[in-house]
Amino acid sequence: MSEDYFRYHVFFCTNQREQGKECCQNHNATAMRDYMKQKVKTLGLAGKENVRVNAAGCLDRCELGPVLVIYPQGVWYTFVDSSDIDEIIEEHLQNGRIVERLRLSV
Repeated sequence: MSEDYFRYHVFFCTNQREQGKECCQNHNATAMRDYMKQKVKTLGLAGKENVRVNAAGCLDRCELGPVLVIYPQGVWYTFVDSSDIDEIIEEHLQNGRIVERLRLSV
């Protein structure tokens, strides 16, 4: 058994700021989290020793939003739509390759 409970743990910022301030939720973050969660299940990638997709509160990178981070590597991504999420799933979660075009610098 691996020492990590999950191979990958994905956190989506789903924070909603007040008064129209920039935030990830303004970019459909919850819908994209739900999309990834369902797709990961459909592909048989969900669960112990594999992939877990979660919502997170503010990840303090709203100006770059929407954002998600994948641990244990600590790779930060931005995304626009489900095709970007599909690419992250296929390349990073299935094949272990970072999607450089969507990667945010730390």
